[in-house]
Amino acid sequence: MIDWLREDHRNPSVALADRTLPIAIRRHARATRLTMRIAPDGSELRITLPRWGRTRDALVFARARTDWIEAQLARLPQRIEIAPGVTLPFRGTHLLIDWREKEPRRPQLAEASLVLGGPQDTLQPRIRRWMEAEALRHLADDLAFYCGRGGHRDLPQLRLSRAQRRWGSCSGQKDDGRCIRINWRLIMAPDHVRRSVVAHEVAHLTHFDHSPSFHALLGDLYDGDLAHADRWLKHEGRSLYAAFG
Repeated sequence: MIDWLREDHRNPSVALADRTLPIAIRRHARATRLTMRIAPDGSELRITLPRWGRTRDALVFARARTDWIEAQLARLPQRIEIAPGVTLPFRGTHLLIDWREKEPRRPQLAEASLVLGGPQDTLQPRIRRWMEAEALRHLADDLAFYCGRGGHRDLPQLRLSRAQRRWGSCSGQKDDGRCIRINWRLIMAPDHVRRSVVAHEVAHLTHFDHSPSFHALLGDLYDGDLAHADRWLKHEGRSLYAAFG
């Protein structure tokens, strides 16, 4: 249960029974009301205000909804600590971290494990770099495939995103400067889920909106069950934040 709310406008936070949860307050030009959510990794409480909103109003709003905050924190997936013998999600399955003292530092993918040596205290950054490299490799193939289906001869730039909420984004519709960003954590999701996000962003190269024309094109581009992929992200997406902070 929340015991008190510290009204420090420079570093606002909510004190819980076992931790202090920072509050990140953002003002948005298009916001018409105050909204609140928990960061996917549980690291902070995020409150969005209209431009004219007061910080004090945000703090009072949080205090009035303590039960909701506690319930949302309880729903977060249990954090995965990167260590030998732990399993990590990868492409919809799980990989065992198989640390062997005399193996090379660079992770090597085995049938159902990730084999590596090197210092144990650097396992997390090394495995994360490996995951990101795998994400970039698979996403590049996905992007080429869906751009081919969509008739885009010139591929847009592909960049990995580390966003805390969005799975993908597309900027620019002209040949110059087009860029698609995809959240690297999707390499941990089933392949059809990752590919659905890439198809979604490729459709935005033609329709930079969510109009009926966009959805019709997305339906033509994607070679799977969009509803199934969307349900997976809705119900399981938060689990992708259990590892790597």
